[in-house]
Amino acid sequence: MELPVAEPGPVRSEGLLLQCPYCDSEAMHKLAQLLLPGLAAVCIDCTTGDLFRKPSVVAVDMRKEMVDYVTQRSETFISDSLIESEASQDEEKEMPEDPFEVVSIFMDDFSSTKRNIIGHVSGWLMSDNREDKIDDFVQEMEMTRFWPLERREAIAEVLLKNVDLKTKYHCPEKYENEQRLADHRAQCSFRPVTCPNDGCRAKVSVRCMTDHDSACLFKILTCEQSCEKRLMRRDMDRHCVTVCPMKPMKCPFGCDSSFPERNLEQHCSEFLQPHLLKVLKAIHKKGFTDEGFKDHALLLEKQDIDGKLGKSREVRSLTNVVKNLEAKMKNGGSS
Repeated sequence: MELPVAEPGPVRSEGLLLQCPYCDSEAMHKLAQLLLPGLAAVCIDCTTGDLFRKPSVVAVDMRKEMVDYVTQRSETFISDSLIESEASQDEEKEMPEDPFEVVSIFMDDFSSTKRNIIGHVSGWLMSDNREDKIDDFVQEMEMTRFWPLERREAIAEVLLKNVDLKTKYHCPEKYENEQRLADHRAQCSFRPVTCPNDGCRAKVSVRCMTDHDSACLFKILTCEQSCEKRLMRRDMDRHCVTVCPMKPMKCPFGCDSSFPERNLEQHCSEFLQPHLLKVLKAIHKKGFTDEGFKDHALLLEKQDIDGKLGKSREVRSLTNVVKNLEAKMKNGGSS
């Protein structure tokens, strides 16, 4: 059963008042996301161990039955909750007020009525094998668009309005005529708007736009590491750890310095002397005293006419430059 997707119109409530049709778009989307795994669980549980029926065979019938069941339960939810709260003094038995938890309970109750003998075994209900089969069937239904998201959202909207006891996720306003309702709808905080960020197609209630914008993956931001680059939030992490010239790095020669990658050249130039001493001690081990290493380093710098020592960016390249200079000095009799 697939409900049509349409712009919500005014709803006549008690006393012929017109109710605002808007609800929280993101809450509706979240609720719609619960329906597919719920249906998959029903289909898996009622066919497990059955050689003649597969989940895909029963999916159409189970979808209709589940939608009818949870819709009927939702329509009487508020009145049932009031009756139950008056009759019961046990707070633990009271129905939760969170719409997502309420609908999940409805689906679990429906699922329990459809389980076969194997499906009623507690070991099966808690098994990884069951969860894997549910996940696989969810993916199969998504790939075949068996129950598209927009169809589920139409159902989720109805459920959300029915079980949102405290009107946290839908607008409770009612008006006596179309004109007053239209005036309200133009400024209702639940009215849906499209995210202004290029590439994002999300529709969000006005009241939630600030929260959405603060997490929207398509929002253009300045690099978190303060380079000049502006990029989408979804690309930020990859940029910061790969190509950002301001990504932090440690000195490749092992000194305690930490600096932005683009400052490597400056660092190597400023700290050439200690880097050179580290390399010389690695090459010659105990061939010089501390003062002898310093003198030898100064001599190498004087012989480095091309400035190759200062251009070395890691230990191997600096070691090669040192060895080449020492070879030239030896051949030229300068050492």
